Amino acid sequence: MSDIDTLVQRYIDTWNETDGRRRRDLIGRTWTDTARYVDPMMSGDGPNGIDAMIAGVQQRFPGHKIRLAGKIDAHNDCARFNWELAGPDGQALVAGIDFAVVAGDQRLQSVTGFIDRMPQP
Repeated sequence: MSDIDTLVQRYIDTWNETDGRRRRDLIGRTWTDTARYVDPMMSGDGPNGIDAMIAGVQQRFPGHKIRLAGKIDAHNDCARFNWELAGPDGQALVAGIDFAVVAGDQRLQSVTGFIDRMPQP
């Protein structure tokens, strides 16, 4: 497994970690202190903002898990990958693609997400 594969898997693990202490540890190992996440529905700045954002998604979608949906594509300091948010039954409810910029210390500097599929209210 390459360094970028390991980093992206740790990113996915962070979204799925429901224990706050373990999630904050993963965020510290995965994101820089000045990192930013943004998608059409939410954003988070720095470790505290990213943690609060992930906790909010977990609260809105209890029992759901993020999973990779395909291969990770990367070059230089950039990566892109498709993901799905699946319910306990395994069915994907939300799907999208994330574009990441990796800092020199091999942690995420930024992630920009795009939503491809979302349930209608």
